[in-house]
Amino acid sequence: MWTESDLGPGVSCLQSNTEPVDDQIYRMYHGTTKRAAEDIKDSGFQPSENGMLGCGVYLSRDLNKASRYPLDKPSKRVVIRVNVNVGRVKRIDKKHHPLQKTWHDKGYDTAWCPPKCGMVTSGLEEDCVWNPERITIIDVIPPSLQNTVQADPVKDKEYTMFYGTSKENAEKIKAHGICQSKGILGRGVYLSRDVEKAFNVPTHLPMHQRSVLRVKVNVGKVKRIDCQGDPLQKTWHDDGNDTAWCPPNCGMVRSGLEKDCVWDPRRITVIDVIRPN
Repeated sequence: MWTESDLGPGVSCLQSNTEPVDDQIYRMYHGTTKRAAEDIKDSGFQPSENGMLGCGVYLSRDLNKASRYPLDKPSKRVVIRVNVNVGRVKRIDKKHHPLQKTWHDKGYDTAWCPPKCGMVTSGLEEDCVWNPERITIIDVIPPSLQNTVQADPVKDKEYTMFYGTSKENAEKIKAHGICQSKGILGRGVYLSRDVEKAFNVPTHLPMHQRSVLRVKVNVGKVKRIDCQGDPLQKTWHDDGNDTAWCPPNCGMVRSGLEKDCVWDPRRITVIDVIRPN
């Protein structure tokens, strides 16, 4: 089962029920196998020669839709997360639509099947993008369980994490990088794999002034700090660790949500900014 860890409170399927607007950029997903995902990362997407909407790259703004593919290889599935500039969009909302497979010949860049229109068996929305150059790969999402953030981070693994800040500071960080601060775990960059935790920071700002940076982190060597007064609570880096981790509901964090402290900001790569809906 996949979870869309980057959704803020109240966001549903990245608004996949709304019609895409011409020339806008949207987050979309493409379900495939692990092996095919590596080929796509190396060489880019190749349009399907034929399909329900004709030639193009088939994607969806609904993660649930993408995570079902390929249908015949459930144990080998991954989902590629992408940004798409949709260009000019044609709505195809019924079978045997006059432009069902010829929309590109009429000057359209993307064909869109709305959810529950009778075109897709699952009832979920689907997009077909003619030109793969309109698609920018963000990363590959492996299947994960809802309680992923409950598990100890594994040494030298890369994780998606979140950093809560103000809108103004988010732009500065995108330009110049994240700096260390001080907190319950000493010096470091304070993050969380739980987006809810990040959205609750900074507490002094109203929600509409907050932003959350989504980042990739190579955690290196990890020290679990699960009680107040741990001998290495603020000296874990001196002991050769790269990241300190407070598990959820351990009594270290008032919210009960997990927290990570990364010593070296160079282990952190900013992906993008998400904002409260």
